[in-house]
Amino acid sequence: MGFFIEVEDGVRYYVEDINPKGNKTILFLHGWPGSHKLFEYQFDHLPSMGYRCIGIDTRGFGNSDKPFCCYDYDTLADDVRYIIEKMSLYNITLLGHSTGGAIACRYMGRHHGYGISKLVLCAAAAPSLIKRPRFPYGIDKVVVDQIIENTYKDRPQMLRGFGDRFFFQHTSQAFSDWFFQIGLQAAGWATAFIAMTWINEVLFTDLESVQIPTLIIHGIQDQVVPFELSEIQNKMIKNSILIPFELSGHGSFYDQKDHFNKVLSNFIEGLDCA
Repeated sequence: MGFFIEVEDGVRYYVEDINPKGNKTILFLHGWPGSHKLFEYQFDHLPSMGYRCIGIDTRGFGNSDKPFCCYDYDTLADDVRYIIEKMSLYNITLLGHSTGGAIACRYMGRHHGYGISKLVLCAAAAPSLIKRPRFPYGIDKVVVDQIIENTYKDRPQMLRGFGDRFFFQHTSQAFSDWFFQIGLQAAGWATAFIAMTWINEVLFTDLESVQIPTLIIHGIQDQVVPFELSEIQNKMIKNSILIPFELSGHGSFYDQKDHFNKVLSNFIEGLDCA
């Protein structure tokens, strides 16, 4: 069922709570420029396995309110904390994809993992999506600058181009159109402001603060967040395991959805993920 939760500054977050009576809870944080709908193929199957799946739309995206401010990682992590408290969630798995993974990392550092027992990072944009002095990994800043410029110039065309690089496996035209429409749901300013966080934010300290069991899933063919960042995450988080998805791009939750769901459930149940 879907409903809204008003966070501290009055912004209403859209929340989808699937199988509320499930035995174990997974809170999903989507990536840019999507919404909770990106996890459709997890929501189709994981609840039948006994999981409670909660998807939220980040402010500015999906069905959530779209204010013209406050898209920094601190605010977005605080929003997650407020929702967790409001829903009385505890001992849950926090799963973040791409920018959602970055927000999950900031949540762990800023809120000391409140309510979280396991962490899953999927193609996470951490510790820095762009290359920096003394950090020669990730993508060039000019790539992000171009995304921001194109967002303000012709956002639909920018989204089309981004969608073409998102998945590694073949998708139908209908699926491509569906993905495109999810991106269009976002506000243009929110789309640009979140892209700016990739330049302004770093998560080195946040990653080092993670103490709980962590699963890292990353597609080897990822053209959005380079696979090498997952290897760095694996080194920085002591209690972590990295599972490379050989036939996946940035969207492993669809490229290899059955394998993704199996690895995720095995991790939550304490079984072998390899």
